[in-house]
Amino acid sequence: MASENQTGIAAFFLLGLSDDSELQPFLFGLFLTMYLVTVLGNLLIILAISSDSHFHTPMYFFLSNLSFTDICFSTTTVPKMLMNIQTQNKSISYTGCLTQVCFVMMFAGMENFLLAAMAYDRYVAICQPLRYTVIMNSHLCGLLILLSLFISLVDALLHRLMILRLSFCTDREIPHFFCELAQVIKLACSNTLVNNILVYLLTSILGGVPLLRIICSYIKIISSILRIPSAGGMYKAFSTCGSHLSVVFLFYGTVLGVYISSAVTHSSKKTAVASVMYTVVPPMMNPFIYSLRNRDMKGALKKLLWRTFSFS
Repeated sequence: MASENQTGIAAFFLLGLSDDSELQPFLFGLFLTMYLVTVLGNLLIILAISSDSHFHTPMYFFLSNLSFTDICFSTTTVPKMLMNIQTQNKSISYTGCLTQVCFVMMFAGMENFLLAAMAYDRYVAICQPLRYTVIMNSHLCGLLILLSLFISLVDALLHRLMILRLSFCTDREIPHFFCELAQVIKLACSNTLVNNILVYLLTSILGGVPLLRIICSYIKIISSILRIPSAGGMYKAFSTCGSHLSVVFLFYGTVLGVYISSAVTHSSKKTAVASVMYTVVPPMMNPFIYSLRNRDMKGALKKLLWRTFSFS
């Protein structure tokens, strides 16, 4: 098969979730609704936190950053998919594809690190409550956000640079609704051993270390909660981290589901459908989890909506 170097590539082609033309209007309406719910829900969380001084705490600081990351994560993939469906044009430029790969990797990494930072915040709040304000000061919170952003950005740029060295075949069809790193590497005609090693190595380290931090935090949290003598005290302590634990299960559960699906099935379409579960569903569901399970957040959202509609 003929190959081309990176400078001669005009575009890749995103095949999407289905080739059925009758299904396209349904997919467009479904993903447009999911995207609008994602943006609106997370934007309301950010506005509720910023407008109420009671929420100017480390936990809600991390939550507002998580909501912003979720908006960016969805915006990286869904609008391009909607535009392709609407225009019936499946192409994405070479530069656009690499940029999408870069942003998907960066925001996925940010989500990963933010969940670990939030787990550490809950650990300090429950296991070391008297030192909470000393440990979780504004400098540490800011440093954790900047460090998460820096590591995620370096990881994304490194993968992007490694793709630039690859030569691609004339077949440039990506059986996905966005430029996923693994799918782009599969299209290369040149040797991809270094790329694959880098993917597995960085995924293991940058995905495994935050997950291990979350698991260790919750082992200590559960151990501390079980030592509380009253059932009411145990429930109160655990309720403060129930929303975060739900988001953790949703994010890592869907990512694990995608990897299991790709390992079990050889159908690219099924893998693409499964990937929706971690790129689109968690950002949409996170605001519902935090607003429905958190009484304070629910009250703040009601106040925000009441003020908005009363002024209008």
